[in-house]
Amino acid sequence: MAEAGGWRPPPELPEIAFAGRSNVGKSALLNRLVGRRKLARVSNTPGRTREVNFFRVNEAFIIADLPGYGYARVSKERRESWRPLIEGYLGGSAMLRGVVLLLDSRREPSADDLAMREYLGDLGAPALFALTKIDKLSAAQVATRVAKLAQTLDVGEDQVVLTSAETGRGRDDLAASVAALLEAPPWR
Repeated sequence: MAEAGGWRPPPELPEIAFAGRSNVGKSALLNRLVGRRKLARVSNTPGRTREVNFFRVNEAFIIADLPGYGYARVSKERRESWRPLIEGYLGGSAMLRGVVLLLDSRREPSADDLAMREYLGDLGAPALFALTKIDKLSAAQVATRVAKLAQTLDVGEDQVVLTSAETGRGRDDLAASVAALLEAPPWR
């Protein structure tokens, strides 16, 4: 789906969307989650995902990889064009069961992260919050970051999953959380 209302798979399987800033490590985490090194294209340049990419997983569900928001080496106009694409998908997909919002564990949530959190809340979309790059923090920093992030986002700590695409930490927890979203009844 390169534009709002563009092509998408037929609405046959439940969908989970993955959203986050351009440099949060979304593609690497998706690859780790499904156990395939090249499912989603990983790039050294943030902002390479410029469409909603759909991946069928085990003929059981669809992952919707949304374009990253925030920093990207593309024009402001191009970044702004992604907003209707993302909102159109999130607001219009009948098969969407939930959203995994990825946040860099080393950074405070950006204004864009907070706006996405608010948008998901306004939609009523079930959401998980995956803290990425957790391997870059000490054990003491991890506990502090989870508590602070949960407070900032106004969510329970049980909605926060710690992940590292590099080491695989949290992969099973994220998979279990995604499975729980998939088993839930439609929220619309």
